Amino acid sequence: MLLHFIFVIDKDDLGKRTWEFEYVKEMGRFYKKWIKDTFSRDVEVQCDEMVTPKQSLLQRLDISTLTQDHRARGEDIFHFYLCHFRPMWTDCTCEGYYAENFGMTLWVKPKDKDDILFLAQKNCTTVSHELSHEFLRQNKVKKHVELVHDVWLKHTFSDLPFVQYDKNSERTDTAPYFMTLDASSFG
Repeated sequence: MLLHFIFVIDKDDLGKRTWEFEYVKEMGRFYKKWIKDTFSRDVEVQCDEMVTPKQSLLQRLDISTLTQDHRARGEDIFHFYLCHFRPMWTDCTCEGYYAENFGMTLWVKPKDKDDILFLAQKNCTTVSHELSHEFLRQNKVKKHVELVHDVWLKHTFSDLPFVQYDKNSERTDTAPYFMTLDASSFG
């Protein structure tokens, strides 16, 4: 299975956010290992940028536009869009959306360049949320939506910490480079 991360970027930001795209590529390699360890699924990972022109209010990108892009690229590929906009509709509290072989999240631009901790805390965790939905669905886990949301609520409103990994994809308690939801209850 091919997991294709697509970093959606405004044309005006092209060249200004290269370091974020480099993080996306490293995150893709990390998720290859995480998916194998967590869901026992082998995936190949690809990462690309999707440059979007400035658009009027009535022509803004939305899930419909992304699903058209997904179909054009091939519905048998798991396309995961890291977007500069929120989905118009979602049942997830993390500003993401998923469907069969399709995922998207709001990718929040950090205020400070090279703020890896921000990317790990805000963006990488959200990606793990949506990946969990899709891989649990593919593995035919009953009530996978509730399972993921229960864990996410514990992270958000209780004191369940996100799982931290270093740059080598090994668990760590200090200086995380990647962070995911705690998938230990997924079984």
